[in-house]
Amino acid sequence: MQISQVKALSTKLLWRFSLFNIVLLIGLIIWLWQETKTINVIQPQLPADGKLQCVSYSPYYNPGQTPLNPNSFIQPAQIDHDLAVLSKQFNCVRIYSVSQGLGYVPEAASKLGMQVYLGAWIGWVGANNDKELDLAISIANKYPKTVKALIVGNEVLLRGEQSEAAMQGYLLKAQQLTDVPVTYADVWEFWRKHPQLESNVDFVTVHILPYWEDDPQSVAQANHHVVNVMSLLKDTFKKPILIGETGWPSIGRQRQVSQPSLINQATYLRGFLQLAHDNGWQYNLIEAIDQPWKRDLEGTVGGYWGMYDTALAPKFAFTGDIQPRNDIGSIVLAGLLGFALFLGLAFYFHVRQGYVKLGFAAAGTVFGVSAWLQTQYLLSACRNALEWTTLGGLAVVGWLMVIGLVLCVCQSHQRYLLIVKTCAFILLCAAISATVLLIVDGRYRDFPISLFALPVLQLSFASMLLDIDVRLQRVLAYAMSVVLVIAALCSVYLEAYNVSAYYWLVLCGLLAAALWPKHQLSTRSLF
Repeated sequence: MQISQVKALSTKLLWRFSLFNIVLLIGLIIWLWQETKTINVIQPQLPADGKLQCVSYSPYYNPGQTPLNPNSFIQPAQIDHDLAVLSKQFNCVRIYSVSQGLGYVPEAASKLGMQVYLGAWIGWVGANNDKELDLAISIANKYPKTVKALIVGNEVLLRGEQSEAAMQGYLLKAQQLTDVPVTYADVWEFWRKHPQLESNVDFVTVHILPYWEDDPQSVAQANHHVVNVMSLLKDTFKKPILIGETGWPSIGRQRQVSQPSLINQATYLRGFLQLAHDNGWQYNLIEAIDQPWKRDLEGTVGGYWGMYDTALAPKFAFTGDIQPRNDIGSIVLAGLLGFALFLGLAFYFHVRQGYVKLGFAAAGTVFGVSAWLQTQYLLSACRNALEWTTLGGLAVVGWLMVIGLVLCVCQSHQRYLLIVKTCAFILLCAAISATVLLIVDGRYRDFPISLFALPVLQLSFASMLLDIDVRLQRVLAYAMSVVLVIAALCSVYLEAYNVSAYYWLVLCGLLAAALWPKHQLSTRSLF
């Protein structure tokens, strides 16, 4: 990277810098105002006691807890505590296995007057399946008043871990050895592919998850989709139908028109509850508590289907208005810290013009809020040390670049430009890598918009409107910029209904434009 002669910004360009950052701040204030407004979400007709029918319960929400570790064991005290919380909102819980200490759930539920859909996990290994099913049958027989039904297998056919004939054998064994109702749970499409299983169950248990459909549904159409699916299933099956899973994620990547958010989660669930009341549906919601371990299987979104967070605090109520965010105080504090940092830089470098100090203050406030939002994204998305290193490091690179650009405004010095160029090159490499991964393996990957938004906006503005020369070596800049834009266009092609893909395309285009070589090299290579 070549570092050229540096000259100070003119008054005109200083005004541009200030006005740009003031506009960014105004936009941020408008966004914060929208985020503090309560939203009127549908008020479902609930039972007199306010309790819902049933909810999926997995106790693997503390650090290090995961059912993927065969040595995991959940202590009875945790189950007692969890069910004491859930019993205030739900009459029943569904569990997916009786291993790893979960066999205690029916006993704990019976003390609270709750019921249980008892799950026997069926996987690849026959010996493990037999052991699991035998234990589940024993527990069901021990607590026949608490166990509403024995659910033998969960999405086994979807995963391809057993054949239909094998599942019929497991179901027949359960039918013969227990008096509680027996069923099998799978996504609704696979029940339609295997309708013969109806003869082996007491009722049909289907999963309807509009977010995960092959044709993802918007939250506005999601409950209409459920109505259509239930109508189709009622025409297919004669036995009763339990909606064994339905829900919506509060955090994660958008899938076409399916957008995770707290408001969308509340909107879908409340709307579904009203439909369930109107149609007399039996249901189990997914899920009670956020499951961080699921991020290893499904990306960020997998960890955030809970109606309670990992501190067992409810994310929203099923009555009343809802506020989109509950961290506004922290956002304001982060903005004030950024304000103080950048204004401190202005005084340290003896910036005299009041309008420039105002621009610094605005830039700092936006920087602080952006850093807070990036940190929240990292907390929700990073699953291991490698991701904290790469994504966290990328966030730090963005912070350094923004600070470097501000330092270029404060004082014309080549070392500040070198910082900006180095960070810009790293961001460009990271953007190409992220976009390629979104194309080849994008189902569970996030668009890293929050990590790139402010650095790219500031860089593109500095390059195109402040005449700061952040260009890379000509051939390298041409090649990498073209690759980035083409990859981003491919991403849009693959997810044409996903607004996040278009936001990402804009950011990639701005980054490429910022680093695109000019036809004529100015003798003022920086300003």
